Amino acid sequence: MVKMRKICTLFLAVIVALIISTNLMYAQTTGKISGKIVDASTNEPLVGANIFIEGTTMGAAAGPDGNFFIINVPPGTYTLKAQMIGYDAYIVQDLRISVNRTSYIDVKLRPAVLEGEEVVVQAEKIVIKKDQTSSIRNVSSDQMDMLPVESMGAVVSMQAGVVNGHFRGGRNTEVAYLIDGVEVTESFNATGRAVDLEPESIQDLEVIMGTFNAEYGNAMSGIVNAVTKDGSNKFSGSLSAAFANYYTSNDDIFFGLKNTEFDRNQDYKVQLSGPVWKNNITFFTNFRYQDNKNHLNAVRRFNVDDFSFFSADDPNFWYSEHNGDSSYVPMDRDFNSSFMGKLSFKLFKNLKTSLLYTWNEDEWNDYNHEYKYNPDGYPSSHRTTHMYTFQMNHMLSSRFFYELKVSYMDNYNGWYVYKDPHDSRYVADAFFNNSGPGFYTGGQDKTHSTHTMKDFNTKFDMTWQANLNHSLKSGLEFTHHNLNREWFQIRNKYSGMLEETEFYFDEFGKIRFPNYEPVIYPNTSIYTDIYHVYPIEFSAYIQDKMEFDEMVVNFGVRYDRFDPRTTYPSQLRNPANQLDFSDTPEKMSTYPDADVQYQISPRFGLSYQLAETALLHFSYGHFFKMPPMYAIYQNRSFIVSPTDYATTMGNPNIQAEKTIQYEIGLWQEIMKGMGVEVVLFYRDIYDLLSAKVISTFNQIEYGLYSNKDYGNVKGLEVKYDFVYGHLSAFLNYTLQYTRGNADNPTQTFDRLGNSQDPVNKFIPMSWDQRHTLNVTVGYNTRSYGATMTAYYNSGSPYTWSPIAESPLSKINLFPNNSWRPARYTVDLNSYYDIDLRGGMKLRFTLTAYNLLDRLNEEWVNGQTGRAYTAIVRPADIANHRSNFNEFSDTYQNPTAYSAPRQIKLGLGLMF
Repeated sequence: MVKMRKICTLFLAVIVALIISTNLMYAQTTGKISGKIVDASTNEPLVGANIFIEGTTMGAAAGPDGNFFIINVPPGTYTLKAQMIGYDAYIVQDLRISVNRTSYIDVKLRPAVLEGEEVVVQAEKIVIKKDQTSSIRNVSSDQMDMLPVESMGAVVSMQAGVVNGHFRGGRNTEVAYLIDGVEVTESFNATGRAVDLEPESIQDLEVIMGTFNAEYGNAMSGIVNAVTKDGSNKFSGSLSAAFANYYTSNDDIFFGLKNTEFDRNQDYKVQLSGPVWKNNITFFTNFRYQDNKNHLNAVRRFNVDDFSFFSADDPNFWYSEHNGDSSYVPMDRDFNSSFMGKLSFKLFKNLKTSLLYTWNEDEWNDYNHEYKYNPDGYPSSHRTTHMYTFQMNHMLSSRFFYELKVSYMDNYNGWYVYKDPHDSRYVADAFFNNSGPGFYTGGQDKTHSTHTMKDFNTKFDMTWQANLNHSLKSGLEFTHHNLNREWFQIRNKYSGMLEETEFYFDEFGKIRFPNYEPVIYPNTSIYTDIYHVYPIEFSAYIQDKMEFDEMVVNFGVRYDRFDPRTTYPSQLRNPANQLDFSDTPEKMSTYPDADVQYQISPRFGLSYQLAETALLHFSYGHFFKMPPMYAIYQNRSFIVSPTDYATTMGNPNIQAEKTIQYEIGLWQEIMKGMGVEVVLFYRDIYDLLSAKVISTFNQIEYGLYSNKDYGNVKGLEVKYDFVYGHLSAFLNYTLQYTRGNADNPTQTFDRLGNSQDPVNKFIPMSWDQRHTLNVTVGYNTRSYGATMTAYYNSGSPYTWSPIAESPLSKINLFPNNSWRPARYTVDLNSYYDIDLRGGMKLRFTLTAYNLLDRLNEEWVNGQTGRAYTAIVRPADIANHRSNFNEFSDTYQNPTAYSAPRQIKLGLGLMF
């Protein structure tokens, strides 16, 4: 560990020295411009004709065949100008450059008749589609600004192929998230990002579905790459504040909402960018703070130290303390802060660097229906992330450049009531009781879970334009993880003893339990799982992009290596040597080093131009991803609980999950400004994470994470876009069939623990959805605009289960055997600007979510198939014992519905 720190310190010192000594500059992940310059009348190549990007130093001269290329172009929209003595200048406007894409331009210069004349054209859509060999969606910052969305995640969810948050039908652990090409996936659970950027910080958002080039790894279903904005030579900025409230006729479901509360949700934003040293050093900063009470309230009837007893059948023996203030408490309130700061250096023509810093500070509180009357007893989630990134881009010639990216990310996650497990506000376990009313009438959930992941990452990529037809790219990546995991139950020193139940009445008549002293058991207990590990990842790739007149071919190979750097028990039937077999050594565990896992994955993609306005593409590849870290290291003490099916253990020898994917797609420009893309895809998913059953020598059964689950997905995606002046329209549609043997890694294990038969056939996954559609229509000008998005989701599976009285209850039904109702909603975003002096303007915004106040069912009762309902039998009412609520309160859970109508008003100053 000390050696690693010295290496990291030395490496960072070298980087700082480079910045100071060479005054480098930065360029983010880039694209390319390629084409040919000819005489308009003779079609002869114009050797030596100059072509350059206006406002930059990037350009090229046409070669002997009139061909040219400009590599290493940052994403954005540019004006391209070609000129030669004796010819009119040729200007291409609105040329869009996207990450890792080539824009093709054929220039025809006409002989000059009058000096100074220019030919001005708009870039055609075909020029940025020609090299698309897979399903890639690029969303620009301008497009994000007009959408009725609040986050990058909401933009991603709109893309065709994303269904209920799942990419191409895969589990939600199969996606890799990147910022400027640096991975920021939260690797412990692998279900999201460790770093969140605000949409205002993003220049270009690249979303790749299914198949992707060899440069991308550690993903099976998709890649999300956010390219950040740079500062410019002009000072600019904005300040804004927005306030929102819910206006709904369903206040019987969403109780506690008030129409007079205009600032239930608060949103503050500050952005500033400009030059530090004009033409040489620029900066960009963005800050956002949100305080969202959201729409789900609880009622503080009970304090955590209130005691109630409803177990007796006779109400005369009931006892209940309820000293809460009975106020409405926002139970799903969130506090979110984010900051991004970036320094870009441009002091030399061919050397570029940047320093990027991001910070996220979040607290999420989730509504739990059992805590409806005791909201202070339920834990909240916490996240703090700091990320530091250094990037260098060095263009050694017009044909070759390399990029070096070094990052350090410190990501903390926690779930607890109080961070300090010995906090004096924790109360005795005897208060924690929900017997009778079905709701907790005191006490706290004393689960305390934290993990800190510190990642040091180095990535080196080289790009060589060998000739007009071959662009070679190769790279290496190294990641050193530092995972510190602490999970435990806060226990009472007197737990299980007679003293634990001793109590007295204080001077106010309240019950007190004096014998409470919190303890954390050592790691040899089933109540504790603590470990500190240092896994290492390494990858390398090489790929060739072959570009011809009517065809582009991508071919590459990737190598991935994962070293868990830990040990495993050699005898799984006695993993912690809890059973003593001194005379039988083969029944005792030793602890050898875990195996190193590696994979080799080929990738292939082809794009063929069918006509002037049509493209066909095909792609195929093998894609791997290591399971989440918890599945490797969980229960590292290897202790097995004395209860069957109560233990699930990590497996350091687990293999990578694997998918083989195919897709074929057609893009057609119907008319100028209007295009449609249709994609068919199929994928087999092997070695999915699961938990197999291991039986110890004393016949206790526990789960060991393994690679036994399987799934497959097939579907069709349609993407339509139309832009005409200020009017725009976009459509994303997905038809999908997702099948497998298990929704999640422990489903098979849990079914066995519940004495249910294993699933021996393919079933729909819980996120399977036949039809997913969103349509966006907008009219946006410089001074005003409005955009509306409508969503339709045809419904996902749920597990229907009959009541005990039904003969069907004797049949062991498979999961996901019925379908929930369809959902639809409409969102709106609008703005109006007022110009002020000095180039400033005032912006008024109006945003509405769920404009029609639709009650969409997010989940349903397993017996009725509808939300907020249940089949109530006389025995259910008889067994409900409470003096403050009815039995219907137990199943009328507001989380079954999506959020009601929210109206958000904002005021901003832009300069």
